[in-house]
Amino acid sequence: MQGKNRILNFFQWLCRFNFGNFEREEFKKFLRMGIIFALIIGVYWTLRPLKDAVFIQLVDKLHLPYAKTVSVLALLPLVMFYTRLLEKTSRERMFIILPTFYGLVTLVFAVLMGIAQAPAEQIAARSLIPFLATKALGYLWYLYVESFGSLVVALFWAFAADTTDPTHARRGFPMVVAIGQIGGIICPVTIGGLPHRLGLKTDTLSMGVLGLLILLIMPLVRYFLSATPRELLKAFHGHNEETEEAKQEPGFLEGLKLMLRHRYLLGIFAANFIYEVVVTVFDFNFKIAAGSEYSGVALSNYLSVYGSSVNIVSLSCLLLGISNVTRFLGIGVALAAMPVIVGLALFGFLSLHSLGFLFALMVGSKAINYALNGPALKQLYIPTTPDVRFKAQAWVETFGSRASKEAGSIFNMLLAPLQSAFGAVVGRSYYLICSGALGFPLLVFWFIVALFLGGKYRKAVESKKVIC
Repeated sequence: MQGKNRILNFFQWLCRFNFGNFEREEFKKFLRMGIIFALIIGVYWTLRPLKDAVFIQLVDKLHLPYAKTVSVLALLPLVMFYTRLLEKTSRERMFIILPTFYGLVTLVFAVLMGIAQAPAEQIAARSLIPFLATKALGYLWYLYVESFGSLVVALFWAFAADTTDPTHARRGFPMVVAIGQIGGIICPVTIGGLPHRLGLKTDTLSMGVLGLLILLIMPLVRYFLSATPRELLKAFHGHNEETEEAKQEPGFLEGLKLMLRHRYLLGIFAANFIYEVVVTVFDFNFKIAAGSEYSGVALSNYLSVYGSSVNIVSLSCLLLGISNVTRFLGIGVALAAMPVIVGLALFGFLSLHSLGFLFALMVGSKAINYALNGPALKQLYIPTTPDVRFKAQAWVETFGSRASKEAGSIFNMLLAPLQSAFGAVVGRSYYLICSGALGFPLLVFWFIVALFLGGKYRKAVESKKVIC
């Protein structure tokens, strides 16, 4: 027991330099929360490379923008169902329902991929999966992984915001993100790249392991709630100027109505939207370049290395003290720094083009977002009502992300016709010109929105009032 306490004291002392001083039970709370997040992020960042690699293998890399488009439409009824579940079930039950569903379905996909990813001549000989069914399976797999990232990650942060006050969140959430990056480092390269290292031809083994890990989320959440003192599970409770006791009218579209009713939530939506639009353009070009050099489980392995690299850089940023920007300069500065950083990345994208550069560009853009922008955006939900934290946040993050990827994907659809009409080189040049014309004005608007959000959050916390 003394050895365990010494280890805990050492890590608490170590975290003090990057995240601030924690009380002992507070530190243990965020450590438990971080372990849950590490599992979720580890699974998610392993599924993401598999999502693209499997889709490219079963469908085609130039169909990626169409898959993004379909995912937005498919997620609409899914989020409606998710919102209804939130109205009828507790937060604890939601962490039973979602992991059970995603864990079991992942295991089903593991079995199906053992057939669909077999060599083409074997599939033809068995006559088990015709051509069109293989394409459909690729789309279903893509939509399934997209929904996991939208719902499970959003549920975790809604749960975290609903059990944390602003003072603790300022130092605790960056620590949770840092621990989460460890899962994002270990899982993609060890699980996602496992079939390639073993010389297998399908991703069945990776998917089977991921299905079991998703099911492990349930006992971890149960342990978190039972082991954490009740006083540390209290959320922000401020005075609502509009109505303190009135409840929102239930319904599928309640989250959307909340978002449209408040400029603060629309601002969060815009910050998510613009970032994803620009990075979707980067991501599409990166996946095309990667798909041209790798295929099958080799592509899964390469993209898994990319996923681990994102989390290595993100964790390095956190350990080097990037969270101090939020702690000492405020959320407004942290939010406003992102459009500046993405603007520099956009300039580099317009100037250089190679797989190595696109790899570095995507790693840097994603890592800085996870280390700096992500924790700041999550804290914006703290001075809000429980309805906003769970229902509106699901709409903001699901459709803020999905709609922005849809917008970016529609733009990416220009590449093929431009190259067909003007040739590969000239067509790509026109595509890049359009990218700059779209991206830079959006980044200026994002900068203005970031300053607005930072100011509203600061005033709400200082006055102890909820914003919406």
